[in-house]
Amino acid sequence: MTQAPERFTIVPDDYHVPYAGTAEDGRKFFLSDELFTFNSAYVGLFLWKPDGTFDEVRVDEAGRAQGVPPGQAASAGEDELVASRLAELGKYVLEPIEVAPFSVEIDGVTFGWVGEDYEGTYSIHIEPGNFIAYYEPWDGLEYDT
Repeated sequence: MTQAPERFTIVPDDYHVPYAGTAEDGRKFFLSDELFTFNSAYVGLFLWKPDGTFDEVRVDEAGRAQGVPPGQAASAGEDELVASRLAELGKYVLEPIEVAPFSVEIDGVTFGWVGEDYEGTYSIHIEPGNFIAYYEPWDGLEYDT
């Protein structure tokens, strides 16, 4: 059985992780406009302190794009909101970040990077939507969707 890590790495890419890095104030961040529940979409900015411990989540609800199958991640189409959230970071650097898993509940919806043991294999996946899951060796170079 794999064990829960204290930290895992998120590496920016051109698929589900376009925005991960370090903000001007030194905090680590992950920004996504693909967070979703059955009928809602969200733009979420996840922030960790410079040492990688959880700090805060900033969430905005958006309408779920029509025609997107249930259970599938898709952009909320909120480009101005994404740009606004990026501007809040000041000068930022897109780069791998090593951070702690966390979860918080906002208006009945769980947001965060949640750990889970399934049949002896531990993973950390994003919520809401569970469309990115990292596994050992926790280096962020590969994830399941």
